[in-house]
Amino acid sequence: MAADATGLMGLANGVVLAAGAYLAVGLLFAPVYVLWLGSRLDPILKTGGWGVRLILLPGAAGLWPLLLARLFRGRGA
Repeated sequence: MAADATGLMGLANGVVLAAGAYLAVGLLFAPVYVLWLGSRLDPILKTGGWGVRLILLPGAAGLWPLLLARLFRGRGA
């Protein structure tokens, strides 16, 4: 039974580590996207003020893999 608990703890630690890494990358990516890269794809960011950028910041942090893929595909995709 102790071996099962150790295995589950290792799994739990791995999940927490993966979630932390996802969050860390998102927190690094979001400001870069909102301030510089997003205006390449989103016309609202070209003309939007700081309020729009602040509203989009948490979403960019959470959805960074999709936004990054969209950046690589380009505007027409």
